[in-house]
Amino acid sequence: MDDWRKDRIRSALRGRNPTVLARLSSGFAVIGDTQFLPGYCLLLSDDPSADRLADLPRARRLAFLADLDLIGEAVQIVCKRHDPQFRRVNYSVFGNLDPILHGHVHPRYDWEPPELLRGPVSHYPATARMVPLGPGHDQLRADLATEIVRLSADYDELARVPEDFPGL
Repeated sequence: MDDWRKDRIRSALRGRNPTVLARLSSGFAVIGDTQFLPGYCLLLSDDPSADRLADLPRARRLAFLADLDLIGEAVQIVCKRHDPQFRRVNYSVFGNLDPILHGHVHPRYDWEPPELLRGPVSHYPATARMVPLGPGHDQLRADLATEIVRLSADYDELARVPEDFPGL
């Protein structure tokens, strides 16, 4: 059932968003619904009323950006381990499509088409982006969750893998 997609934040707060990797101080680390760039993750703010960074008090903004950085570090570590052609991580906070505060973490790879490698991932044709998250991503997902929690342990006691996370 896909109704968790209609309200990703509230479904995460209720423990019903199956893409959640970990709870962080400012929200939820989630794996992307699409995986055309394996390891694509997002940070969803845990404030359902926030639809832009400026909606949060400054301390919460900084926590959000720190958590986005943490997810990016985890993506870098895990994707480098999974694919020797891992290149770098791109970060973005747009909010143009979904009116909820969220940040994107896109891994980039040397195997990407050269004409697309140097631009934002939004330059990929829509058909190329339609690689759904599926069972073939289970190990990547588990490794990302583990790494996010490991990195966050030093400063974020809220970080945890959901008890019902498959495969753990």
